[in-house]
Amino acid sequence: MKRFEVVQADSVEDCLRALAAHGREAKLLAGGTDLLPQLKNGMLAPRYMVDLSRVTRLRTLDVHDGLRVGAAVTARELELNQAVQTRYPALAESGALVGSVQVRNLATVGGNLCNAAPSADMAPPLLALEAEAVIAGPRGERRVPLSAFFADVRRTVLAPDELLLELVIPAPAPRSGGRYLRHTPRRELDIAVVGVASQLSLSDGICARARIALAAVAPIPLRATAAEQALEGRPLTAELIEEAAGLAAEAARPISDQRGSAEFRRHLVRVLTRRTLTSALARARS
Repeated sequence: MKRFEVVQADSVEDCLRALAAHGREAKLLAGGTDLLPQLKNGMLAPRYMVDLSRVTRLRTLDVHDGLRVGAAVTARELELNQAVQTRYPALAESGALVGSVQVRNLATVGGNLCNAAPSADMAPPLLALEAEAVIAGPRGERRVPLSAFFADVRRTVLAPDELLLELVIPAPAPRSGGRYLRHTPRRELDIAVVGVASQLSLSDGICARARIALAAVAPIPLRATAAEQALEGRPLTAELIEEAAGLAAEAARPISDQRGSAEFRRHLVRVLTRRTLTSALARARS
């Protein structure tokens, strides 16, 4: 690992000044669970590391009309927060699947998203919940739908002088339910071969809104919009859920690698979509 200089930031303004001064030579350090392995492997060699641990604005976790999740909120905090468990269960479930307890005590939602790995566990539920990313930069703050946040593998729309502040998630409608599931070769401490999140809202027994998001089956996490449209405005039967699961599999663009073939991944998308929709429906009805 190459030596670097640590810049201690006490506020968002401190962060932005550091980014403006050092640009692409600086990296932001929150939990470091994705960043530090990349430094050790030589994938990254920044000259400056901006420490975010003292920036309180990034630690917001507020559940009222909707949900605001600061970029430095940890996976463990999402996993254990009772309001998140009750109102946004898929997000709590995704937090509970990130590494070990020790890792989850450090790993942050902002790090998980900004690392922009196709397999990021927290991306699918946040996409299904229609989260918006609040971004700060020298030109002020801007909001970007999370569906437009990922640009490519390990690349987001963040400019070198910008910082992800928080995720803003609308309040779920009455009679809503969500679920996140993933498949891994090992039960724990592994990366998703496929991850699927589903979020449903019902009105008079009809599907009023459906959101399905996939991970690890394309260069970026993505929504299965054709599957969503097939569900909306119709009563949710087992046959319709199976039809939607097939459409979600068609939306996947997986590659074959040592962890699974493209064909296997499409099969998993179908299976996990069916399971998450069925579970989300049960939660919406409860």
